[in-house]
Amino acid sequence: MIKTSPSPTKHLVALISAVIFLVVACTTDDPVDPTVSDPTLTPTTVTFPPTATSFALPPNIPSLPSTADIVENVSPSVVHIQVRTRFGDSSGTGVILEEDGIILTNQHVIEGAVSISVALTNDEVFEGTVIGEDESVDIAVIKIEAEGLQPALLGDASKLRVGEDVIAIGHALGLAGGPTVSKGVVSALGRTVNQGTEQLTDLIQTDAAINPGNSGGPLLNARGEVIGISTARLESGEGIGFAIEINLAQAVVEQLIHQSTLAPGTIGIRAIDITPALAQIIGLPVTRGVGIIEMENGGPAQLAGLEIDDIIIRINEETIRDNSDLSKFMRAHRPGEEVTITIVRGQQLFQALATLGGPTQ
Repeated sequence: MIKTSPSPTKHLVALISAVIFLVVACTTDDPVDPTVSDPTLTPTTVTFPPTATSFALPPNIPSLPSTADIVENVSPSVVHIQVRTRFGDSSGTGVILEEDGIILTNQHVIEGAVSISVALTNDEVFEGTVIGEDESVDIAVIKIEAEGLQPALLGDASKLRVGEDVIAIGHALGLAGGPTVSKGVVSALGRTVNQGTEQLTDLIQTDAAINPGNSGGPLLNARGEVIGISTARLESGEGIGFAIEINLAQAVVEQLIHQSTLAPGTIGIRAIDITPALAQIIGLPVTRGVGIIEMENGGPAQLAGLEIDDIIIRINEETIRDNSDLSKFMRAHRPGEEVTITIVRGQQLFQALATLGGPTQ
């Protein structure tokens, strides 16, 4: 259970709230002294050409398929998942990975399921069985007894660029008549959001509409390859949705299939990213790391002697620059492992030994 500790005078959250307008203004790591000027600099006049020059595409670039073609091709690989729990029914979406019935979806789609029904685009319905699930990355694998299915074509999310066109497909709101399609762009990469008790990192942000029921559905690039799995949206934002990178999802699927259930390590904290701009304003001796803002009572971090406002910069020999690095480390280590955590407290450097815990129930 995460609890909020009393806020000290110089609590990171209070400082951030007080100087947020300055954070927006800081766009470089190096401060600029407004009192210094260079008398040798003179204004330069830029003259644009009188006529526009047409932009010619390089030769031998294959044309991309239309959105309609992409949707037609991938739809047989998208399934509708209906879940019954003790508290009622819910629905989501899944992506076929193997022709023998291996399906990828979100963990929160099948959480607490008493029964799972999986419907294909040809209206065939199968009972689904959970193969494995990992709440820390919101990934689950289910299996249906079917053969000859059409697996989706997977892409490489590491090659994504902000501004690329993307297509989201999913059974939004559980409406009848097949999946819903929306189109947008990659709005940002490497995002971190809180979902329930978990903190999801390395997410793709998109303005393609993602609604309840889309969860677990594919986010496609302009070639029709799955580059993400839709997972969350911000109720307070307009056109802000998130997807798990397919590279991470693939790695987790492999582990889930072979190990059934993953148990990533935890240290029992909630943290914020330290950025160069924030470090400069607050006067921190480091420009990267994660600052502890909440701590689990009796958790590994507290037992190791860590405190609110400590900044974690390294665990064992791995540098921790942000929450993404912290999550990657935890996914690669298991409960019970002893680790050395290097922190900055005030202007001093400390090390602490901690024994990793498991996911909270």
